[in-house]
Amino acid sequence: MIDYDKTLNGTIRDVKPSGIRKFFDIANEMDDVISLSIGEPDFKTPWHIRQAGIDSLEKGRTWYTPNRGFGELRTEIAKYYKRKFDLEYNPDSDVLVTVGGSEAIDLALRCIVNKGDEVLIPQPSFVCYEPLTIMAGGKPVLIETKQENNFRLTAQELEENITDKTKLLILPFPNNPTGGIMRREDLEKIIPIIKKHNIFVLSDEIYAELTYGEQRHVSIASLDDMQERTVVINGFSKAYAMTGWRLGYALGPCQIIDQMTKLHQYGIMSSPTTAQYAAIDALKNGDKDIENMRSEYDMRRKYILGRFEKIGFDCFEPLGAFYAFPCIKSTGLSSEEFCTRLIKEKHVALVPGNAFGSSGEGYVRMSYSYSLKHLKLALDRIETFLEELKNED
Repeated sequence: MIDYDKTLNGTIRDVKPSGIRKFFDIANEMDDVISLSIGEPDFKTPWHIRQAGIDSLEKGRTWYTPNRGFGELRTEIAKYYKRKFDLEYNPDSDVLVTVGGSEAIDLALRCIVNKGDEVLIPQPSFVCYEPLTIMAGGKPVLIETKQENNFRLTAQELEENITDKTKLLILPFPNNPTGGIMRREDLEKIIPIIKKHNIFVLSDEIYAELTYGEQRHVSIASLDDMQERTVVINGFSKAYAMTGWRLGYALGPCQIIDQMTKLHQYGIMSSPTTAQYAAIDALKNGDKDIENMRSEYDMRRKYILGRFEKIGFDCFEPLGAFYAFPCIKSTGLSSEEFCTRLIKEKHVALVPGNAFGSSGEGYVRMSYSYSLKHLKLALDRIETFLEELKNED
């Protein structure tokens, strides 16, 4: 018998699978389940974007693209970041097109982090940062963000976790799972600390287009000479409802992007050709689609917050992404217990907060990237579930 524990890479073997998928998989095996567990837009990719992809196939454009991505796509990405965030990037040297934002995060970590370097990760946050840091040979340093601070990273929290081994800060805002954001004034408070300690920043801006209220997302790369020490990650999945197209990108100093391109070249070769043609059209003609989808998400966001208030579900107001992160501590159940009972008893799937780090214990993530009808039915069941829990006491 082969001892696979000895055969396999120990670092990879010891990394735990994503906690998000557990309840999604359970939901798929049950009837009449309303799943609010996956962060995927319920909108179809806008027709004109799909048409661009279809046209590329009909014309036989199925060849490899340049490693960095089509020049036209990189140019449109640079134009987009200038138009939206007032940032100048050279499309020939500062932009890399990847297979989703997740590949870009992985590449950046492996190119910046040396063995033993510490990487600061505010949590709760998306599940990939910690394991990818470990697989890159780095040491994750987890910073617990708090509800009383609207789950923002504070200057004090940042300073307290820096050591002489700190190399990189991951800035995951707008945030998955909390919906928290960092405003300009919040970023301005942490920038002096970042510079004082000569730290690099990985800014995951995949939800940059999904912020609510009068103020839009501000990229830390646009502030106070931070562009030279920041790698920005973004993509097409969330803003354009293009999750299955698997297309993302990174922007940053050419010295870093060159090394990321080398890894991408050997591991991937190039991103999907059809998706790149579609993405060119998305950037050229998709601003109105973004506005329409953001308006719909905002309406859903306001609806669930109103329902939360009515049923006594404690939740701070999320101003970004399409997630709510209500606190369930008053029920006396752990996050895992709450979600397990909810799916078994009421056939509603949420994600336990501790799937996003131990600081998420006592919370659950609800995605409102689903129809209003879907949300209403789920919240009706959650309200009944909460009432039954009270009657158990």
